[in-house]
Amino acid sequence: MGIISWIILGLLAGAIAKFLLPGRDPGGFIGTTLIGVAGAFIGGWISARWLDHPITKQFYDGATWAAAVGGSLVLLVIYRILFGDSRR
Repeated sequence: MGIISWIILGLLAGAIAKFLLPGRDPGGFIGTTLIGVAGAFIGGWISARWLDHPITKQFYDGATWAAAVGGSLVLLVIYRILFGDSRR
């Protein structure tokens, strides 16, 4: 997959992560989708590096999508912990 495909996958993964973890985010929708892009790259890298599942050249590979959404969820949780409103 090319860089544009990973960005599109990341945007969709960020939206899915936001759907799975509803609530207020400090960065709003734009911040969440950017976290999704970063999560897709990190999830894909972790999948290829440590889980021994190489990145495929197909956009519709389930494991690639799972790694992207998983990476987005992890980054979203970390983002909420670090930058969330502590007064709630």
